[in-house]
Amino acid sequence: MNGFLDIVAKINGSINGVVWGIPMLVLLVGTGVMLTIRMKGLQFRKFGYTMKNTIGKMFAKQAAGKGEITPFQAVTTALAATVGTGNISGVIAALTLGGPGSIFWLWITALFGMATKYAEAVLAVKYRERNEKGDWVGGPMYYIKNGLGKKWNWLGFVFCVFGALAAFGIGNAVQVGNITNAIKTAIVAFSPNTTMNFGILNLIIGILVAVFVGVTIIGGIKRLGIVTEKLVPIMSIIYIATCLIVILLHITSIGTVFKQIFVGAFKPQAIVGAAVGVAIKTCIQWGVKRGVFSNEAGLGSAPIAHASSSEKNPVKQGLYGIFEVFMDSIVICSLTGLTILASGVDIGYGKQGGNELISNAIGTLLGNKVGSLLIAIAISLFALSTVLGWSLYGMRCCEYVFGPKSILPYQIVFVAVCIVGATLELSLAWDIADTLNGLMAIPNLIALVGLSGVVTKVTRDYFKKKNNPLQ
Repeated sequence: MNGFLDIVAKINGSINGVVWGIPMLVLLVGTGVMLTIRMKGLQFRKFGYTMKNTIGKMFAKQAAGKGEITPFQAVTTALAATVGTGNISGVIAALTLGGPGSIFWLWITALFGMATKYAEAVLAVKYRERNEKGDWVGGPMYYIKNGLGKKWNWLGFVFCVFGALAAFGIGNAVQVGNITNAIKTAIVAFSPNTTMNFGILNLIIGILVAVFVGVTIIGGIKRLGIVTEKLVPIMSIIYIATCLIVILLHITSIGTVFKQIFVGAFKPQAIVGAAVGVAIKTCIQWGVKRGVFSNEAGLGSAPIAHASSSEKNPVKQGLYGIFEVFMDSIVICSLTGLTILASGVDIGYGKQGGNELISNAIGTLLGNKVGSLLIAIAISLFALSTVLGWSLYGMRCCEYVFGPKSILPYQIVFVAVCIVGATLELSLAWDIADTLNGLMAIPNLIALVGLSGVVTKVTRDYFKKKNNPLQ
């Protein structure tokens, strides 16, 4: 078995090196830059308007008809998938392997990613369709077919194949594996000499997650929206509050932290030390990779959720795309990095760190045991929400390729992968998820570039309306 896994890891490593090479990073960030220029920096110019019309309306009463969910439920479903273990484990990987400067490149990716995610949500609503059940369905495959034209339909199929497979990795196995890892870390913190059989525990956790996910997704888009709109705010508030308290405790070191980030972005060895040997290319790659993995701007996953919204205006739903990236990367990812750096814990650059880094950082305030417990809870909630969000993405991709009858078999396999993921070697799962992320992004980015003129026109027309409150 180990020999087979070694072969899989070697093949995946070769593909990953191409998929996440410099050309791909340029394409990802470059698409965001191009959209930003074409829309004249919409995410910056209209940031106040965006917050007012997203988080400002979060608690307003919203209604949704049959086969659709409210705009807020749509964004929490998308956030459920994006706000996951990438916000903790992913940031830790970037920080330890790319140095503090990787946080800067994560920010750059997010700032331009706001334009990308906005465009994805706009196109998702503009080109969506109703399926046989009357549900709104949309995403890259639909705006490729209905926007670029049927001659490009093959590109939509390519996206769906990679998307359906990626859902098993980034949206399932990796997430469940992180739950078991976090719980194990917490148990060891409380009982270092424990003789517990973690193999059995992992299996039990996998079964419990599988049951919860199965019950939720079988209930359809409505139930999924109801669960995520409750789960996402709760888990975000708990984690944000905890990190802010730790940062405030170490507020005197925050100036040094930002210096490490900005200097490390261009001279990583000046921060991590020459012996570690972190090159600027490595720093940028890890920052961009983990930024994209976390906020998913450009991957084409989130527009599948946004397409289910009851919102009729593409631009209004697009604003939630900007909010989504801001919340995920600028707020939550930043808090993870700042908390670790400000706390003064030993980071150990050059070797991929685990969740114990953030646990130890929180432990400087509450003790290592409580820190491990809080991180176990946070990661479990983050990961669980991601599994739910990606279950929708995988089902929609499968439905597009094989038709409605394929949904139930896909759901069964997806639930079964929850159990497999609980016992899988996590490092290999991360690597495969990375590769699939890059592959599914390519068709989507081609569509975004091809339809950028449509996004620009729709946006311009919306803000020119006389009844716009900014006029």
